[in-house]
Amino acid sequence: MSEQPFTPHQLFHSKKERLEEAILTFYQQTQDSGTTIQVLLAAKVRYQLGDTSFNLFMKELVRHLFAKATINRALRRYFFFFADYFTQDEWKKLSARCFPTEPVATELVEVTEAITLGAVPTAAESS
Repeated sequence: MSEQPFTPHQLFHSKKERLEEAILTFYQQTQDSGTTIQVLLAAKVRYQLGDTSFNLFMKELVRHLFAKATINRALRRYFFFFADYFTQDEWKKLSARCFPTEPVATELVEVTEAITLGAVPTAAESS
């Protein structure tokens, strides 16, 4: 993400309806889930600053991004800021989708076998 599609003035001064339309158009044209979630986070900040009309802003788009879009670094980074957009069951499923457990059993088995068989790494192997 090199260039922001919206200025800070647009994000914090536009009317809710106009901003919804602009964000939806941007996402439909670019399919850029990373930038879109950052813009939605800015709208969440606007709500936190006191603009109550931005409570659960564009909830359906947020839910779509985490449920259907390809998970990327930005979605993982900002995932926890959007917990209130999901039920507890949905949150568990999305957590597993965004942060899948990585298979580490192979490495653990190799280490366990080496210890069990008494294999001690030599100085050349450990460096």
